[in-house]
Amino acid sequence: MSLCLRGKEDSQVNKLKHFVQQSWLLIVASFFFGLLIAVTNAGLSPKIEQNKINKRNRLIGALLPEARSFVALDTQIEIESGGGRKEKVEVFKAQSESGQCVGWSFNASGSGFADKIELVVAVDAKFEKVAGFDVLSSSETPGFGDQIKGDYYRSQYKGAPAGELKLVSIGDPTKIDSQIIAISGATVSSEAVVEIVSRFVTQIKEQMQKKGIIGNVKQQ
Repeated sequence: MSLCLRGKEDSQVNKLKHFVQQSWLLIVASFFFGLLIAVTNAGLSPKIEQNKINKRNRLIGALLPEARSFVALDTQIEIESGGGRKEKVEVFKAQSESGQCVGWSFNASGSGFADKIELVVAVDAKFEKVAGFDVLSSSETPGFGDQIKGDYYRSQYKGAPAGELKLVSIGDPTKIDSQIIAISGATVSSEAVVEIVSRFVTQIKEQMQKKGIIGNVKQQ
């Protein structure tokens, strides 16, 4: 009887030792790979961020062809991002070769049908009209929601008033006003872009007017 019990105890001890050994190897391996991923991300992050900045400048350059440089405002701009939360927005002054203001640009983001949609938006120097937008990142459905990147949809924003925009199901896409015609089969994505552009444009404009950056202040 005692030999039988001792055998069971030895078996349990061996199983425990095996478990500890395997767990130790798993912990060490997890730590090693986690450290490797962290080091890799740290090394690539500056390059990824620079690529994103280069892409934004390239897209804004297409929306504001006269722009030759982009200067970030040193004045803090904050907007309501939902749920009472404040969101800081970096606004850039687009300048011509002579230094004249030819427009303003900023990143704008919100929820789409599939995931977050991140846009770059441009407005004119007086902040009266939308110069246009382009998509920095999006995971909308190919063939449907990703049509927000297409000229048919984006062209409706070029020259639209810098204020509240409204999504409609039918209309004339060549008529430039506050009404944006939805993409057939992609109403949610269409609505998301309208909401993002409207929210950021109206609130940034209000903030800049309050701070005297635009409005009755002559642009330099």
